[in-house]
Amino acid sequence: MRKFSVLVIDDEIAICNMLAAALELAGFEVLVAHDASTGLNLIYDAQPDLLLLDWMLPTISGIELARRLKRDSLTAALPIIMLTARGEEGSKIQGLDAGADDYVTKPFSTRELVSRINAVLRRSNALAAAEIIEIQGLRLDVAGQRITANGAQLNLGPTEFRLLAFFMSRPDRAFSREQLLAQVWSAGSDLSDRTVDVHIRRLRKCLEPHGFADYLQTVRGTGYRFCASSGESA
Repeated sequence: MRKFSVLVIDDEIAICNMLAAALELAGFEVLVAHDASTGLNLIYDAQPDLLLLDWMLPTISGIELARRLKRDSLTAALPIIMLTARGEEGSKIQGLDAGADDYVTKPFSTRELVSRINAVLRRSNALAAAEIIEIQGLRLDVAGQRITANGAQLNLGPTEFRLLAFFMSRPDRAFSREQLLAQVWSAGSDLSDRTVDVHIRRLRKCLEPHGFADYLQTVRGTGYRFCASSGESA
């Protein structure tokens, strides 16, 4: 069984050393960079399985780097966990909307971080195994990080992409808001239920011009589901 590789980009040397020791003990291969430029070169050269990215970096912030990575087809599928001391909900939503798969607030337990890394890797690998998912003309290209509706490309934000990918890989199943927060955002996320509702509304708005908004249904008393054929909300 191969080792997964993790790239840590953080300008604090002590934190990098601590993370490298903890992750190597947990069985990961670890790469370290102290700025976005060096980290970007390592991403293209070493192709790590996951990125641990500090928000506050010199020259280019972690948020901006995450956005750049998600805009590039070569790096769009790279899972990102944002590390930051900014714990307020607004900052968490900003980080997730920039493309982060999870958001860990400093100070943090290394045991919890390892658990979060494993959870993100499981989700990304399970989705990658699907490769192409197509439902009634709505086509999800996992490797290319693209979604098209009857041939027309949908311009989704990173969070909406993850949300739709989660639903399309599990059609006709109803999920509570708590389950969606755990699976699409992260198991340890303390975001509120309204975060799910906001992104569901955004996703429906993107799907509506292409005739797919009705596929994303509200299940009263439960949450949401994505149906393999359109219909009225339950």
